[in-house]
Amino acid sequence: MKPLSRMASGVATAAALVLGSLPAQAFDLGAMTAEERAAFGAEVRAYLMEHPEVILEAVNLLEQQQAADEANRDVALVAANQDELYNDGYSWVGGNPEGDITLVEFMDYRCGYCRKAAPEVAELLQADGNIRLIVKEFPILGEASVFASRFAVATKQIAGDEAYEQVHDALITISSELNEVTMRRLAEGLSLDADAILAAMDSEAVTNELRRTRALAQNLAISGTPTFVLGNQLLRGYLPADQLKIMVDEQREENS
Repeated sequence: MKPLSRMASGVATAAALVLGSLPAQAFDLGAMTAEERAAFGAEVRAYLMEHPEVILEAVNLLEQQQAADEANRDVALVAANQDELYNDGYSWVGGNPEGDITLVEFMDYRCGYCRKAAPEVAELLQADGNIRLIVKEFPILGEASVFASRFAVATKQIAGDEAYEQVHDALITISSELNEVTMRRLAEGLSLDADAILAAMDSEAVTNELRRTRALAQNLAISGTPTFVLGNQLLRGYLPADQLKIMVDEQREENS
């Protein structure tokens, strides 16, 4: 919510709080004359001007209510999409495949915060040792993003999970332009069949995988990257390793 709209909502909430302390019949606006409504509005305004802290309290209350509503909505969305999140049959699984905690990441290779998150996630996986990571290719930042994801998915389908991991780690750090020349050079540098991978990039199998992930993201109301799913929570945006660790520990405790 933008600051001005948040303040306006806060004023409305503050007014409701003021009105809520009165008997219902005392503020039945529908039963008031125009003059009575104007006088009543002036009284509310005078009160808020005299006690501006009420507006801030109301804004804070409104934000708490909205955060709680969003969290409850996210819990329901995650619950409704469990199979596609955790057992879609095609997403790459890393970390400890037998881990007691699963962390899902929706990412885009051109996303600056995804690039920033990559070493943080790697640090968390290494330090913990019992986290299963599922990577969802979710290219949303233009044609270069889609090109990179198609190459990564084609690599997985042609050369397997180990090759995908190598390509994924390279693409998330690469500074070169994401085009066919770069991808060919990358594949050859990893001793992969560049021709086969490039030929498979526009296949229906690759397209279907990206299409399913995009549909899942839409079902979860995910519009940005990185977005993480941990337990029944949707964590939208970059989180450093220490914050992720706290959330993992909380989820592990909740599961126990």
